[in-house]
Amino acid sequence: MSNKKLRAGTAYVRSSSGMLKAKGHFTYNLGGKNKKAQKGVDGVHGYGFEVQEAFIEGEITVDGNTDVKKIKDEEGTVQLDLENGKTIVLRDAWNESEGTVETEENKLPVRWVSVSEGEEIK
Repeated sequence: MSNKKLRAGTAYVRSSSGMLKAKGHFTYNLGGKNKKAQKGVDGVHGYGFEVQEAFIEGEITVDGNTDVKKIKDEEGTVQLDLENGKTIVLRDAWNESEGTVETEENKLPVRWVSVSEGEEIK
């Protein structure tokens, strides 16, 4: 019996448009505060905070049933289910992508952003 654990693989994306066909590479950030060095001419004085937006970003496949305008304009909850057992949830999110479809591979870049921190469910 192998003790290797699944670390990556299939991703599923759900939004107010329904289940979307994830093309492949997705990234996410749960948002919140990041520490940032505060510097002076005499060195580092300490740190402050910089706000990072929560986001889920990647590409989906466009087929005959895909409503590109609806996806581009949507707002609501977005969920990214990963094969490693994690689920990433953004509430009150909006899609800030341009809605440009690349027809050679029928792909649509998407980027959902939220003012709230994302949730990571294990």
